[in-house]
Amino acid sequence: MAEEVEEHVEEQFGDEVEPERPALDPETAARRAAALTQVRQFGDPVLKAKAVPVERFDDQLRAEVARMAGIMGDAIGVGLAATQLGVMHRVLVYKVGEDGLLAALVNPELEWAGDDLEEAEEGCLSLPGVHVDVERPVRVRVRARDEHGDKLVIEASGLEARVIQHEMDHLDGVLILDRIPRSARKEAMRELREMLDARAA
Repeated sequence: MAEEVEEHVEEQFGDEVEPERPALDPETAARRAAALTQVRQFGDPVLKAKAVPVERFDDQLRAEVARMAGIMGDAIGVGLAATQLGVMHRVLVYKVGEDGLLAALVNPELEWAGDDLEEAEEGCLSLPGVHVDVERPVRVRVRARDEHGDKLVIEASGLEARVIQHEMDHLDGVLILDRIPRSARKEAMRELREMLDARAA
């Protein structure tokens, strides 16, 4: 989720939840700013493209996963998809919670989603400053491989399920703006333009 879900959450998803938080110390702020320069921003066509499956599980893939994890951490995100870095591989990384374990999902496939839905606020490192309410299944089961090629079955709920779904959307060229009603999308676009104009001023 490289800024994403307002949770019972006090972090930002990789891909992304950004509630009010204390100002970052200068070193952390500089690392975050540097990391965000590597994340593709809204308007970049790569964010609307569909990633291709990974076929080789080699040192290059493991280096890619390590780089993604580093950028996600420096950006203070909880998830990040390869496409957000301009890499068209079906790879995502995430880490939910301060003590959570880093997970890499390669070629993830949604096997099952529960009927219970929940709406929660999400943001995105590729949509700076934008936070919108997105409805998603509360529970999912996903099949994938790790960066070594070993098979994984992830049964997730709550924030973890939301982060995984958000990042899998990225791999299909789907943004949070595509998941909300038109009226909410127009308001989010207005906020995004205002923020970008303020930065340019």
